[in-house]
Parts: sequence; C-alpha cells; structure tokens
Amino acid sequence: MTAVFIDANESLATIFERLTTPSDRLRINRNPDIAPTDAPGILDGADTIIIDHTELPTDVARRCTGLKHVVFLGTGARSYMNPDELAALGIEVRTIKGYGDTAVAECAIALMWEAARGLARMDRAVRAGNWPRDDGLQLTGKTLGLIGFGGIAAEVARIAVGSGMRVLAWNRTAKKYDGITFVGLDELLAQSDVVSLHLLLTDETRGFLSRQRIAAMKRGAILVNTARGALVDEAAMIEALRSGQLRHAGLDVYLTEPLSQDHPLTSLANVTLSSHAAFRTPEATENLIAAAIEHCRAIAAGK
Repeated sequence: MTAVFIDANESLATIFERLTTPSDRLRINRNPDIAPTDAPGILDGADTIIIDHTELPTDVARRCTGLKHVVFLGTGARSYMNPDELAALGIEVRTIKGYGDTAVAECAIALMWEAARGLARMDRAVRAGNWPRDDGLQLTGKTLGLIGFGGIAAEVARIAVGSGMRVLAWNRTAKKYDGITFVGLDELLAQSDVVSLHLLLTDETRGFLSRQRIAAMKRGAILVNTARGALVDEAAMIEALRSGQLRHAGLDVYLTEPLSQDHPLTSLANVTLSSHAAFRTPEATENLIAAAIEHCRAIAAGK
C-alpha cells in the first residue's frame, strides 16, 4: 500500500510526519490549494488517497490509476465526492468520526451564546465609536432542541444541561440519554428557544430544515448550524432572519464555501458567521490525523 495526502497544509503535514514511520509508506503533498484535476498526477498510481478539503469528482477518480481507497479527514465526505459512484468503481471511502466531538460542541455552544447576547455585533459597534445597549437573551432556563443526536450533540447536551438549559432531542432512530427528553420533530421545533443541527448530510437530509419547518419553529428562536450548510433551505432561512421568525443564526457552515463577501448573509446584523472551523483545535486535529494513519495501516494490513 502507498498512501498520498494530496492537499496538506503545513500544520497537518507536520503532525502526519510526527505520527508516521517510514514503514507507513505515506507521501505528503504540501499544497492545500490544488485543483481536483491535479489528483491523478499527484497520486502517481498510489492506491490510497488522503483528502482534507479537495473535491474528488467521479470522473477524476476514474483517471486515478490504481486508486482503491479514500481516507477523508472528517465525516462529511459526501460534500466532496459521491461515495456510491466511487464504490461502483471499486473505490472504498473511509471517514473519521468522533475526533472533534468536543471541539465542535464547544463551537456550537459559543455560537448559541453569541447569538443570545450579540457580543460580536456590540464589539464591532464599540470599535466604531458607538455604545449599543441592546437587551440580550438569558439562556438559563430556556429550551435547546437538538436535531440529530450523535457524539457532537451529546457533548452539546452535556454543556447545555450544566448551564441550566432544558434539552430536547430528535433523532431518526430511537435513542435514550440521561437528562435529555426525546420528542417528535414538530414538538421540538415548536418548543425550542434554540435549535442546533447535528445531522449527517445525505440524500435524505439535504434541505432537511425546509421552509415549512423553519416556519414551524418558535418565533424568535435561534438557529445554530455546525453540521452542513446544505441541511438548511438557505433562502428560507434568510427570509426568516429578515422577518424576525428567527432571532439570530449562528453559522459555521454554508451551502457554498468559502462564503463570498457579497453573500446576503454577510449583510444581516442578526447572523454570526464563522469559517467552517468548529473542529479546528489542536486536540481535535491530533485525533483526526492519528485516526487517518490508523485507517491507512488497516488498509495495508488488509483489514
């Protein structure tokens, strides 16, 4: 087995080099800005590709002679490739779960609190010589609704319960968790002061938070999304922010990334924007790279 990390930035490359040995047969391409069409040449016949953020269209994968395995650094591979089409070519896609649960959860909580108190907006105003005194929203005693309940949502729930919030959750399969009340989706949307998304993006969940479901939310609720932008009807969300149906949105992910400077979201005062960085902590990155290396070792061992 030969693996190639095709789009490594310097920090990721350094961690890979520290955690691997020569027997791992891993090559690193220190260029995070490659085009998808560069992949066949960079791989040069290697059977395993490690991808951080570069798209791998099926027609490009077809030209990657010898490619049998994709190790995607994260869970959202479907945003960058079509695993079903790759499987039909005999290419297996492996993703990495759980590496950044705490990091993403802490970001979701931070976006929630910022949305409630408007600290970023006040910061910008004070720097501009103004002195806003807007009322914030006190979250202790309020209801948080979690849509999807995996490792990240469990961490969000732990923090929120500890801060005195009531936590509801809806999941596509039945679950139980101490201190959390699982309810139907309609009940969650109607009762939650804050709704936080924690679904994987699939064909079934694309556009999950539709115009109708946004309209069914409690008026003046906060929406937090650290999962995937395509889970939400973006146009409907923007309309709801303008109308007051949504008080605020705290967003780390978008339908198209990076977000353009002239995107409608950038002109809305009741939106807090971050740059798909919820998982970026040293601890999460170390977990991520270690897991990717273990995937490569398992492939080499025929597992």
